[in-house]
Amino acid sequence: MSLLKEPDLGTPAVSGETTVSLEVDGHPVTVPAGTSVMRASALAGIDIPKLCATDSLEAFGSCRLCLVEIDGKPGTPASCTTPVTEGMRVRTQTPRLAKLRQGIMELYISDHPLDCLTCSANGDCELQDMSGVVGLRQVRYGYEGRNHLDAPTDGSNPYFDFDASKCIVCSRCVRACDEIQGTFALTIEGRGFESKVSPGGTSFMDSECVSCGACVQACPTATLQEKSVVELGMPTRSVITTCAYCGVGCSFKAELRGDELVRMVPYKDGGANEGHSCVKGRFAFGYATHPDRVLSPMIRESIADEWREVDWDTAISYTARKFREIQDRYGLGAIGGITSSRTTNEEVYVVQKMVRAAFGNNNVDTCARVCHSPTGYGLKQTFGTSAGTQDFRSVAEADVIVVIGANPTDGHPVFASRMKRRLREGAKLIVIDPRRIDLVRSPHIQAEHHLQLAPGTNVAVINAMAHVAVTEGLVDQSFVDQRCEGYDGWASFIAQPGNSPEAMEPVTGVPAAELRAAARLYATARNAAIYYGLGVTEHSQGSTMVMGMANLAMATGNIGRDGVGVNPLRGQNNVQGSCDMGSFPHELAGYRHVSDDAVRAVFESVWGRPILPEPGLRIPNMFDAAIDGSFRALFIQGEDFAQSDPNTQHVTAALSAMDLVVLQDLFLNETSKFAHVFLPGTSFLEKDGTFTNAERRINRVRPVMAPATGKHEWQVACEIAQAMGYPMHYDHPSQIMAEIAAVTPTFAGVSFEKLDRLGSIQWPCNDKAPEGTPVMHVDAFVRGKGKFVETPFVPTSERSTRRFPLILTTGRILTQYNVGAQTRRTANVAWHAEDVLEIHPHDAEVRGINDGDEVSLSSRVGETTLRAVISDRMPVGVVYTTFHHPVTGANVVTTENSDWATNCPEYKVTAVQVGLRTPAAPASRLGQQAIPATVSD
Repeated sequence: MSLLKEPDLGTPAVSGETTVSLEVDGHPVTVPAGTSVMRASALAGIDIPKLCATDSLEAFGSCRLCLVEIDGKPGTPASCTTPVTEGMRVRTQTPRLAKLRQGIMELYISDHPLDCLTCSANGDCELQDMSGVVGLRQVRYGYEGRNHLDAPTDGSNPYFDFDASKCIVCSRCVRACDEIQGTFALTIEGRGFESKVSPGGTSFMDSECVSCGACVQACPTATLQEKSVVELGMPTRSVITTCAYCGVGCSFKAELRGDELVRMVPYKDGGANEGHSCVKGRFAFGYATHPDRVLSPMIRESIADEWREVDWDTAISYTARKFREIQDRYGLGAIGGITSSRTTNEEVYVVQKMVRAAFGNNNVDTCARVCHSPTGYGLKQTFGTSAGTQDFRSVAEADVIVVIGANPTDGHPVFASRMKRRLREGAKLIVIDPRRIDLVRSPHIQAEHHLQLAPGTNVAVINAMAHVAVTEGLVDQSFVDQRCEGYDGWASFIAQPGNSPEAMEPVTGVPAAELRAAARLYATARNAAIYYGLGVTEHSQGSTMVMGMANLAMATGNIGRDGVGVNPLRGQNNVQGSCDMGSFPHELAGYRHVSDDAVRAVFESVWGRPILPEPGLRIPNMFDAAIDGSFRALFIQGEDFAQSDPNTQHVTAALSAMDLVVLQDLFLNETSKFAHVFLPGTSFLEKDGTFTNAERRINRVRPVMAPATGKHEWQVACEIAQAMGYPMHYDHPSQIMAEIAAVTPTFAGVSFEKLDRLGSIQWPCNDKAPEGTPVMHVDAFVRGKGKFVETPFVPTSERSTRRFPLILTTGRILTQYNVGAQTRRTANVAWHAEDVLEIHPHDAEVRGINDGDEVSLSSRVGETTLRAVISDRMPVGVVYTTFHHPVTGANVVTTENSDWATNCPEYKVTAVQVGLRTPAAPASRLGQQAIPATVSD
């Protein structure tokens, strides 16, 4: 794919049914009312010169280069700020306009370095382009007078430079930071000739800048430029692909020079991100070519042995032979596999197929077990499908937004920018979280209510909100009567005095009056939407809470249209897809139970092998069975369970007990210490397939470069299956998707050809919805009628005690991702070089802890060491940390408690003690060694 600049129509599109017809240079054009003259001209095929205008930002009108003449209107108005009117006649090219534009460009060029031939933006500079467009041939003012040519360069940010000498003060960077990102980190300092862009009077690195790249993207000159472009040169071709970090699923143009990736540019036509990005997707791609990557297969007989590099044939035949030998000795059920939420749908599908067809059992599970399995269970019980209800654009129609157990500005920053935009427009925000996340109060945003509940009391809070709706007559009875079932029984349960805000206040710590006000705000809104994260699902009542949110949404009629819904913010890039593809031991692709004879018959006819009707083992069951001696071998696709799973010592004991652990990944990690076979994986830049994001959007992942390992991951799984005696072969991943579509009703209309044509598709995609389904449950629920389910609050068994008086909860940070294997190998470590423990000033004081002290963090299952950061973000009695660095390994202290329905671990509630680390205490987590946090050159 060649490097083609995406068209820029100058000002944003205007929606509406009323249209206006006009003429531009004699060409008729009809556009929606309110459209700018600039955009109308562009739609007529006539580009007007511009510098401050771009269609991702509201019109500003500062550069004056876009002047036009309009019949009957005096002067030369700026086309970007002038709306069209019926019958308007516009002239964009006249001698008068040409002279004015040349004069304007003379002024710009007189204060701009003339180093075009050596400038890093040569060939990609709008100032250079516009000089040519307006026909500038001389600069009469010279360079001897007052100028800014000696202005300094700020190179503090690890990813981009700010060269003030080249700045034309068009304000595009400032406006992008405000309008698109919503951080407001940049401003224009001074007036007149002294005007300059400033990151708050400090360096970019020390400012509020979050390095999303919106300013770099908006800059029309080389003022803000990627360091990779300065170093490698301007890219010459591009490939459109999908980010492999969080569940937002941003589309990017990977821009290359030859076969070397120069930069990732957010794609304007990306359905999830529409041209925006975060620091991870935009800049943190260096891990893909990091020297730590393992590119050749390795094997060893014992985990005490050194790794031995082998060729692919040897590794695959060895793996298949070992699997067969273990099954011959211990039975078909003695082996299993775990799929990854970081791989493509196609790669996940072939691994679960390998387990079911080649291994001959249902012992397959996915890392989604430890994050969003309660979402699948809860939403399927109430709505009939295991997925969120809306597309991301829907938030623009919400009047009240409820964020529960999620930190979007850190975990899902591109979606957070959409949300913040809507909040700045006037939508109200309710945050339900033990921690004061940034959304509670940040520039131009303040939550109407922050329900700072005690960890583990989510269900009590959601039941109390529903209690208010039912007892105060705020239920949408018409919606309930027409669309739902089971309401009367649920309403009787929820109306019980024990579910009232007053009764629950001693349990939750949330003032009853505050909770009642929040419930009324949600229930009376025209459109109210719920967005939630792992702070909902990673609890012993995770599934109960998901059903509780669904109950509240149905009771208030907030389902089935834009601006409403119950929406999980998925953590990893393909959590939704890995679940869709049949990775759970009880479900085949499309969430259909293995006990269903008709469902099994569909797969058996395509696969040519019988499928067991009994569910297989979940991840916790596999680990327990391994310790018991009945489960002996495991294929792990792209997961680091020794770092990411709870109760680390139990996990490592299980891995150590197995005869064969096969790990497919990019890097040697904590889990690889217990592996016997290491099969190198591919980065997203080498993958060919699809990801499915949190809004059910299926995006193409296109290979930017050939696999550095010599094989795609789907090929490896197929070859292992074949070596075990099951014929499984595809020539291309499009054939895998064709098979997925043939056996999965929600994917029935999906194909690579359609994805390439439409850009992306949100499932269900079938004959009823050939181009996908942005909003679910519009006229009816997938299950027919929405089902109310009683959700009694059951306190977690994990309680604070005299020995462990504090409660630990965990989360993520903007610049790091999951266990950090990727982001720690990029310059993102400049922002977050270690996990720290946030502790309330009161809790720190009584323990004699000062800011920056090394402290021990211990629970009933383990102990680790972190640096303390004193913060009042948490209430007294609650501490908080992230889990991105293996040197701390926070999960060494988390327990085996899990969700009652799905075994999703209760990461968010662990009773702990914190104390100053004594010299004899360990400097890192017990029994584990750290992977160096190296930085890519």
